[in-house]
Amino acid sequence: MRTKLLFVYFFILSFSTTLFSQNKKELAGKILSDKKMDTVYAMAEKLLAKGFNAGDGYPQVWIRDMNTFIETSCKVYNTDSIRKNLLTFYKLQQPDGEIVDGYVLKGHVTWNDPNIYTNDLDPLHVGFINTVETDQETSLIQAIGKYIRVTGDASILNEKIGDKTVLERMAFSIDYLLKNRYSEKYKLLTGATTQDWGDVQIEGGAVVDVDANTHWAIDVYDNSMFVIALNNMIAFSKVAADKQKWTNLKELTSTNIRKYLWDEKNHKFIPHIYVNGSPFPADFDENKIHYHGGTAVAIEAGLLSKQEIALVNKQMLKNVELSGAPSIGLTVYPPYPEGIYKNSTTSKPYVYQNGGDWHWFGGRMIQQLAANGFTQEAYDELQPMLNIVLKHNKFYEWYGVHGEPSGSGDFKGSAGVLAKAIAMLRDWAQKNK
Repeated sequence: MRTKLLFVYFFILSFSTTLFSQNKKELAGKILSDKKMDTVYAMAEKLLAKGFNAGDGYPQVWIRDMNTFIETSCKVYNTDSIRKNLLTFYKLQQPDGEIVDGYVLKGHVTWNDPNIYTNDLDPLHVGFINTVETDQETSLIQAIGKYIRVTGDASILNEKIGDKTVLERMAFSIDYLLKNRYSEKYKLLTGATTQDWGDVQIEGGAVVDVDANTHWAIDVYDNSMFVIALNNMIAFSKVAADKQKWTNLKELTSTNIRKYLWDEKNHKFIPHIYVNGSPFPADFDENKIHYHGGTAVAIEAGLLSKQEIALVNKQMLKNVELSGAPSIGLTVYPPYPEGIYKNSTTSKPYVYQNGGDWHWFGGRMIQQLAANGFTQEAYDELQPMLNIVLKHNKFYEWYGVHGEPSGSGDFKGSAGVLAKAIAMLRDWAQKNK
């Protein structure tokens, strides 16, 4: 009897394995024959071969954008130029270690930005900083990590910029964050109150710059970006003491993200912890809002289990259904209600960062689904993004709730994340065909 049961068990196991293998082959064939993926990837390569400015509405080179398209750029653009562009950020590094958001040639458009940053190490460029953000330093570290992985050029870490190597300047930039953007109570990074990963503060005022209106807060996006950057620092470091230092900081940050920001009951990240009071009325429950972008980056940082990834992806799809948005690029759901705060730029529901549909972050969620074994979901959830790109024959910055294109056209961040998502799915398909 026992032998018979074992035979039945192994027969069922063998049948299931065969069926799973057949399903994988079928999906691989579907991916490899998908002409929409081919067309969008070719469009992305063509756009990214044109340079490093963020889009046709952004003449500057911004590091938070470049970080998301650099891998494809390294395949279609001169890598010496890419290296020089990366090094320019460290030439413009400020005396306290702060990294600029972006830069442009002196004499070119400045948007009348009050925060103009220069450095004698680079007499050709001026830099700009949206001071409400806390992702400039971490984006640059990540971008150099991606550059090294694609090109194999680790010598960039030893390049001397003034009196410091690039690796030393990376550490200097982390010191800046720990001294100026850090909560000793929570042992997490702080920033102005924005919508998820956004660069527009909720309270209005100076809008992209910290001012008297700013409420300092802690969120999952900034801190997940920090964890990813620390993973890079661990990989870069050759000295055991340095490697241990970054490992300890990464583990502390990861632990506290889970401790303070993960809502176990609702399987979501809370929007903010407020350091010195909230900008919202006492009766407003901000934790009803889901932050899609920060969640995708948290997955990249390794902060969620496979089961939790499945749950948050299911929530994202439900939010898309409830909102009517085109894709899981939907930034937040539900959006902040109109009139809850002063800033008219971002107060309207489903406009810009308050519930707009951004492939720039939706594409990152596709990448993480693919990276964590959710290949069918990644392929299915990519389709609406491909369709809207092909419909308009452009990579727009964001889309309205009914799919209307908005913001900068030819937005390289969107092109970069979609190209990488397509490449990841293709790589999987080649291994499983």
